[in-house]
Amino acid sequence: FAAITPFPDQNDPAYRAAALPATNGVATAEGLARFYAALIGEVDGVTRRVRLFDPATTRLAGTEESSGPDRVLVVNTRFGLGHMLHGSASPFLSPGSFGHPGRGGALGFADPEAGVAFGYVTNGFRKTVTADPRAQALVRAVRASLGTAG
Repeated sequence: FAAITPFPDQNDPAYRAAALPATNGVATAEGLARFYAALIGEVDGVTRRVRLFDPATTRLAGTEESSGPDRVLVVNTRFGLGHMLHGSASPFLSPGSFGHPGRGGALGFADPEAGVAFGYVTNGFRKTVTADPRAQALVRAVRASLGTAG
């Protein structure tokens, strides 16, 4: 992440207003969870129920397309089509989960089998992208509440 000189101020309103795919998504925990919920089922929209992925696309989102050393994150990762998959770099709820951790400790994912969508954001920015211990403690609590091994 140090490839940009000078390094941008990620709290600068101009940075947050820019359209920078894969780097400046800003959401609340509820918004992040609702986004992932809409990938695996219907959620209440403004005027109607909304589902973003049909069941076939949801299955594709959880299908591995690549795995191995990640040159950006500098860990081994697994990816489906547009989403990171459950693995050591990003432990989600179960092997069928897909989503993505975010810089600073955020985490969002969906688990189609369990019917769970998860969103966590933090105001305590840490220089991490994968497996933030704060988010992982919450994932373990959700897993325990469902009685699943993960």
